[in-house]
Amino acid sequence: MNEVYEFLKKCGTYYLATVDGDQPRVRPFGTVDIFEGKLYIQTGKVKPVSKQLHENPKAELCAFDGGTWIRVSGRLIADDRREAKKHMLDNYPELRRMYDEDDGNTEVFYFEDAEATFSSFTAPPKTVEF
Repeated sequence: MNEVYEFLKKCGTYYLATVDGDQPRVRPFGTVDIFEGKLYIQTGKVKPVSKQLHENPKAELCAFDGGTWIRVSGRLIADDRREAKKHMLDNYPELRRMYDEDDGNTEVFYFEDAEATFSSFTAPPKTVEF
């Protein structure tokens, strides 16, 4: 999981795919955190992605660093604890202009039953589970 975290941090932007009814939805994200041994992302409860994840927690993300790409799939589980939100925002202080752990909007999700595959055109794929 740490290798996945480091890769996503290095990329800066990853693309998160969710399901909206029968329509896939993909959007850029940039937050990633490890808290209590789990890989977290962050969004706002008012955003469609939040509603989509609550209705169907299955999600995938993908990122590319110019030579290697990663695909992470699993279920994203909401964690409404203040400590989890604070930890995320403390690691992304620039988001505090828009979010606060006590604002009723900030939301964090962690991956459960996740599988990450690192791929490139020059090496065989490498898969890790967490």
